Amino acid sequence: MSQNKTTHAVPNRAMPQTATEAHRHVGDAAGLRILVTGANAGIGFWSSLQLAGRGAEVIMACRNTRKAKAAAQAIRARVPAANLRVVELDVASLQSVSETAKELNGLTHLDVLIANAGMVHTPRTRQRSMDGLELVAATNYFGHFALVAGLLPVLERAAASRVVALGSLSTLLVRPRLDDPQLLRNYSSWLAYAQSKIMLQSFAFELDRRLQRSSSSIRALGAHPGYSISGRTPAVVGVNEPRAFKRATDTLQAPFAQGKDRGAWPIVRAALDPEAFTSEGPVFYGPNGWVKGGPTTTRPASITTDPHAAKTIWNAAESATGISLLG
Repeated sequence: MSQNKTTHAVPNRAMPQTATEAHRHVGDAAGLRILVTGANAGIGFWSSLQLAGRGAEVIMACRNTRKAKAAAQAIRARVPAANLRVVELDVASLQSVSETAKELNGLTHLDVLIANAGMVHTPRTRQRSMDGLELVAATNYFGHFALVAGLLPVLERAAASRVVALGSLSTLLVRPRLDDPQLLRNYSSWLAYAQSKIMLQSFAFELDRRLQRSSSSIRALGAHPGYSISGRTPAVVGVNEPRAFKRATDTLQAPFAQGKDRGAWPIVRAALDPEAFTSEGPVFYGPNGWVKGGPTTTRPASITTDPHAAKTIWNAAESATGISLLG
């Protein structure tokens, strides 16, 4: 294992603007082992594809292993030498998270954990996970909190590892109810999604603060994909197959929307950018056009960088999961 894994990272510039350019720098991630949750579709699939194309070993952690294997096959069709591994993970189940963390701690090291899996199309009425937690918060935040806690040992064994949490533009658009993290009162599907993303994003920045205080070699940061939609995304059999009507309606949004292939660029940048280790937090990446464009560092929603809110959000996860992390 090299002394500094970040020597393989993407140069600090905007991602290429064409599909050909996007895969020109194969080898940037050579030697890195990267875990992507929810890797079988959406941003997770495209992040996995681009990282595999750059030479990384990608562990695709997915709830549905059949879909994950189909996605892996699609990646190999585009990157024949792709080094992929599929593991089963349901982030909405604390037992599944614990079992997967135990399995992956048998690895020599883990360089990057991308906390991508999540519910975008949230239920209209409040639902509970098998652990009795509000389902959207359990999937988007609590499960990843537990996964990070379980994988800290294998992350520490890497020379310089990082945790990347997927944020969202929705964090700028709502006033969260942090006194009710599981929305026991006045649930709404939109608030459930946006609040879960606020909590995950805040967790990443607070995790980074606590890791730095403990002199850990791990960094934690965030990234968001802008406004990335299926109808603007290249078709991939078994992964992204929008119908003609969806293509047509999404094309009308072209001035302020992009495909999920481009939405993955800030996530890949966050996973590989060497400057993430020299920048003072919070470190956050997104499209340079806010909703679309090449990746750049950007300013996160203020609520996600508030230390007081972060303490409340952190405590909510410890209470929900029963896990004490970096206390």
